[in-house]
Amino acid sequence: MNTREWALLAFTILGQTAAGLMIVLMIVRAYLAGKAGNEVADRLTNRPLFMVVPIMALALLASLFHLGSPLNIVRAVPNIASSWLSREVVLAVTFLVFAALYTYLQWRKAGGEGFRVVIGWITVIIAAVYIYAIGMVYMIVTQPSWNTLATPVTLIAGSLLIGVLGMAAGLAVGYAGLKGEEMKAISTALQGLALSAIVLLGIEFIVLPIYMGYLATQGGAALQSLTMMVGPYGAVFFFRLLVLFVGAGVLAAYLYRNASVAEKEKTLTTLAYSAFALALLGEVLGRFIFYATHYRIGI
Repeated sequence: MNTREWALLAFTILGQTAAGLMIVLMIVRAYLAGKAGNEVADRLTNRPLFMVVPIMALALLASLFHLGSPLNIVRAVPNIASSWLSREVVLAVTFLVFAALYTYLQWRKAGGEGFRVVIGWITVIIAAVYIYAIGMVYMIVTQPSWNTLATPVTLIAGSLLIGVLGMAAGLAVGYAGLKGEEMKAISTALQGLALSAIVLLGIEFIVLPIYMGYLATQGGAALQSLTMMVGPYGAVFFFRLLVLFVGAGVLAAYLYRNASVAEKEKTLTTLAYSAFALALLGEVLGRFIFYATHYRIGI
């Protein structure tokens, strides 16, 4: 891949990581607030929250290497009604602004609890639309291997998978020292996150063979992409499946099992961080294959 595509890979991975983490964070925070109160929910979720804005800022910085100039972000605004690429850029900036606002409000405990929650959920809606927009950018008729339902489905599932396991890693760090209802609440949350990771992995593993079967029946450029995927890039392709299976499958299952066991703080932290790292690596490899094996038709 050329430099612009590497920048695009960094932009999409970092962007979907920030957006996926924000979505999962607000869901988990709502659960913890209901079980253990707002103070506990804030204390346990603020650590991963403070990572959202830096990750998204890095995503936009990476996008500049692809767009070429910050002015191109401004130029995207007039085309928002007709271009998914323009919508993606505008939504990325909007998401960063609202995520920064929510983070500031949480940090300073400003605006009242109700107001902060509203801003948080508005940010989640923007994040969800942003992830959808990323997928729609690649629904291009001249790129047969991209122009399938598998593109937005796998991108959404991958974003949530990173968010789920990133949130699990953040919660595992705050697990030590908890007792009573607080420990019960976070243990249940960790189990829910682990189970969600397994389900999302299942979605990706169901969609993949259907997608590959579809490419095999289309011939031409689609078949060329499939041939590259299992041929020159076959080792990367199968290694990606392995790390996803181990991270979001095996380690997530162990995380689920150990979340309800007392005095497992170190084990939980190791499992959660390892699962997140492997899932993130799997998504990076998947995005690399996505860009490296595309085959354009026409001019």
